[in-house]
Amino acid sequence: MNDIAIRLEGISKRYRIGAKQEKYKTLRDTLTDISLAPVRRLRSVFNRESSSINAGDDTIWAVKDISLEIARGEVVGIIGRNGAGKSTLLKILSRITEPTQGFAQIRGRVSSLLEVGTGFHPELTGRENVYLNAAILGMKRAEIERKFDDIVAFAEVEKFVDTPVKRYSSGMQLRLAFAVAAHLEPEILIIDEVLAVGDARFQKKCLGKMQDVGQHGRTVLFVSHNMPAVTRLCQRTILLEQGRIVKDGPSQEVVSTYMNSGYGTMAAREWPEGVSIPGRDVACLHAVRVRAEDGELRDSVDIRRPVAVEMEYAVLKPGYVLSPHYHFYNDQGVCIFISFDLDPAWRGRSRPVGRYISKAWIPGNLLAEGMVFVEPWLITMDPIVVQFRVSDAVAFQVIDSLDGDSARGDYAESMPGVVRPLLKWDTQFFPAKTDSPHLSSSLGTQC
Repeated sequence: MNDIAIRLEGISKRYRIGAKQEKYKTLRDTLTDISLAPVRRLRSVFNRESSSINAGDDTIWAVKDISLEIARGEVVGIIGRNGAGKSTLLKILSRITEPTQGFAQIRGRVSSLLEVGTGFHPELTGRENVYLNAAILGMKRAEIERKFDDIVAFAEVEKFVDTPVKRYSSGMQLRLAFAVAAHLEPEILIIDEVLAVGDARFQKKCLGKMQDVGQHGRTVLFVSHNMPAVTRLCQRTILLEQGRIVKDGPSQEVVSTYMNSGYGTMAAREWPEGVSIPGRDVACLHAVRVRAEDGELRDSVDIRRPVAVEMEYAVLKPGYVLSPHYHFYNDQGVCIFISFDLDPAWRGRSRPVGRYISKAWIPGNLLAEGMVFVEPWLITMDPIVVQFRVSDAVAFQVIDSLDGDSARGDYAESMPGVVRPLLKWDTQFFPAKTDSPHLSSSLGTQC
């Protein structure tokens, strides 16, 4: 039992649909809430049983009957589509909200980053928020002062540390919040989708820090939609769906289940008639789809096999030269490449009114492993006017092979880069002439 950092037994959390949102709180309101928290907690214990009896159709279970154990030093990923219960579970573990049913035992000091600026008060400066958060976590002033410069340097907010946090951009808030959470040496670090905000360089910095925390024997819970990051950081991953645990096991197996079982990204997105369809007066978008070689919709593809992305659109006015194209992005927001429709049947020609399906094929052994997000565009050429553009319309996961016949060959470690082409190599060999003592001697000293 001493090796268990987190133990959950039958944890469930119910919310009432349409509950009134809290108004913005001043610092005085926040301090008052802290002082009254014990009374409210006691009152909730008495009311919990009766409220559960009277639950009706206007309530939902965000998490339902979750039981699990996480050992000290484990780095555990938690994945699932939006609304699966991931954030609610982390809020229970962070003691931000109480479960409706069940029991949670957390052994060790917890530091959590669940939202941008979590735990920050907007009226206080960055410096004051660092000290306040650290004090709440039980840190002594001398310890805070010793780590303060490292926190600010990591967050890259030296020039703004004495500015109220409400004037920070979302990226600045994220950097400071993460720096506080990661540098206070918590025994349990809880991170929820920290990679959703911030540039690629800072995301890489966050991943490195989280990996460092895990290697020092601290427990890390990591929620993310970044599947490569989950498989790199976490040996164990938990898949949630509709508030319940669907699978708990080695990360590669759980991520594979997620991407191939309909829980993951959508391989098709459609805009039927009668809804708000992306487009303008010349053309509008009706569907975007990802297809495998056999024509089937696919949200995960073998890195060695080609994959097609198609857009279905309607031309509403004749006489325009159109340019359909795609922007492809990886899970860090980096543009992998752009592809224009250069089909000679339509290049430079105006398109009559009607329905079109334009399909682009991506060859196998081109993309790197990981998530690929597709952004379809269509513009008129003269004049250039964007008719539609949809960010992250569809997405698919590229799964690398360990069979030795992909670009990684027999190398099993992490491979950087936004593309992973399988290039043709050739090698010329010049055997040593062992019958010539002079040549053998010179060959022996070449290197």
